[in-house]
Amino acid sequence: MARRGETIELAVLGLLHEGPMHGYELRKRLNLMLGWGRLLSYGSLYPALKKMLRGNLIAEVTPDPGTAPASRRQRIVYQVTSKGTAEFERLMSEVGPAAWEDDNFDIRFRFFSSTDMEIRLRVLEGRRSRLQERLDRVQRDLAMTQKEVDRYAAELQRHGVESVEREVRWLSDLINAERGVPPEPAPPPASPAVEPVRND
Repeated sequence: MARRGETIELAVLGLLHEGPMHGYELRKRLNLMLGWGRLLSYGSLYPALKKMLRGNLIAEVTPDPGTAPASRRQRIVYQVTSKGTAEFERLMSEVGPAAWEDDNFDIRFRFFSSTDMEIRLRVLEGRRSRLQERLDRVQRDLAMTQKEVDRYAAELQRHGVESVEREVRWLSDLINAERGVPPEPAPPPASPAVEPVRND
């Protein structure tokens, strides 16, 4: 849970670094970032916001009454403080295993434009290395269990291998782009076989 809390904190600081927003908008944007598999409830977001308020990483701002419709209850707007900006920059500059784990990598990648190129490269290479280890392990398991499991279990394992292979290729392309290496040209499409003309 502590690691999830740190991930939410990084995401909130990153979004507020781009501009102030209210809780509903924050939750909507966070869910877009986290993906459907990790939807964030208000029960997870608001305790994180309260903790960040206590730590003076963010501040509540009351919007100007003249800008909000009179019939609506005023929403609290959050903005990042100078301490929160410093913490966001510190978190984004950290390079280590936590930076390329599943829960943290997507958030880090979303805010890569705020990161130095050397740090981006180290995070991308760390992620690729971690996935390559995972791929090697899954491929070994697949080879060993293919004869022992039913067709559906084997298909699920194969799907997992293909997903990791795709991400490894994507990471390699990103790393090459960061280094200014031109992408490899795509192989030409196979031309259909042409039957020889017969003169009967």
